[in-house]
Amino acid sequence: MLTPFSDLLAKRRPGSAVGAFTCYDLEAAAATLRAAATAGVGVILLIGGSSYRERDGGLLLAALLAVAARSDARACVQLDHCDDLALIDSALAAGAGAVLADGSALPFERNIELVARAGELARRHGASVEAELGGIAGDEDVAEAVAAGALTDPAQTPDFVARTGADCLAVSIGNVHGAYRERPRLEWDRLQAIRDAIDTPLSLHGASGIPEELLRRSIATGVAKINVNTELRGAYLDATRQTLASVLPGSRLSVLHTAQSTAVERVIADKLRAFDTGESA
Repeated sequence: MLTPFSDLLAKRRPGSAVGAFTCYDLEAAAATLRAAATAGVGVILLIGGSSYRERDGGLLLAALLAVAARSDARACVQLDHCDDLALIDSALAAGAGAVLADGSALPFERNIELVARAGELARRHGASVEAELGGIAGDEDVAEAVAAGALTDPAQTPDFVARTGADCLAVSIGNVHGAYRERPRLEWDRLQAIRDAIDTPLSLHGASGIPEELLRRSIATGVAKINVNTELRGAYLDATRQTLASVLPGSRLSVLHTAQSTAVERVIADKLRAFDTGESA
């Protein structure tokens, strides 16, 4: 069932984070919702800004909203990583429950301006806005190995949140989009300083490749939302490679789609278990 973004974050289990999973098609969306329903938790279906820009991006958004509305799991559909206000407005008008207005590559003041304007649009549609402060290195649609980029300055966060009205803040503490060049080294003192500076829910992007114990520690330090993409694509493509030869005779597409969706569901189920520590944050 469609559920407001802020409700998912506010009403999550104590000591847990809401999983946000990038969906490039209905196989991934169905897998996400099945895993969430089994776990009894809410989830966020992400449609990347690049996917929404494509010719049939509006149809994908509509499809994600439709399957989320029919699911037993509580779910929100969010436009992820977008710096185009026209696209943000379009997605909100189409029913997206949240957007990530990504001005992280902009100077501080311009980032504030983008998020504040996106927030005005979101509120007009009864939706929420997430922001990003500090540069999370890598590309959410490309699984190249990258190193951490610019980190979030805790001292900037109170002013940033106050002036933007962001409902959620994506932080850069050593996490990256894509594959990590080496074992992730997250800066816990930085995360704690951010948590101490603001009450706004925090999100951690680039969770693919972060060991479970580090994910759990981030939740214990105040992270409320965790984004996953690269591991889902890896599972999807591995299933495709392993299944393709056997389904080519007879062109059994439904068998291939089932294998893809099942593989993604396994990853999501594992992530949802990791995101629920069962302890008070």
